Amino acid sequence: MANLIDPTVTRDAEGPAVKPSGEDRWMNEATRELASAVATLRDGEEALRFLRDLCTVNELREFAARWEVARLLDAGTSYHEISERTRASSATISRVNQWLRYGRDGYRLVLDRQARSRRRRR
Repeated sequence: MANLIDPTVTRDAEGPAVKPSGEDRWMNEATRELASAVATLRDGEEALRFLRDLCTVNELREFAARWEVARLLDAGTSYHEISERTRASSATISRVNQWLRYGRDGYRLVLDRQARSRRRRR
């Protein structure tokens, strides 16, 4: 159950309050609900409609830039070329690369699905 004062604190039904540490601090009931909402989207058009209602234009541009960096890194493009093509900072490229290589495999999951989808369409 979430704590009303601090939603990152959860209480096990039988134990004391537990505050997630490190990486898991972002996870709470609202985050899970958002992920569940995203999972209901049927296609790219629905996703665009939802994202536009949810995010500011700048947030959408940032998401799109990170996604482009991930795609270019996956294709073996150098940091220098990625920076030239996307205008992303070396810090952003490095952070995306860290998540691509050592994250929770979210980038990998979608990159692989898109690659399989492109192969099927050929």
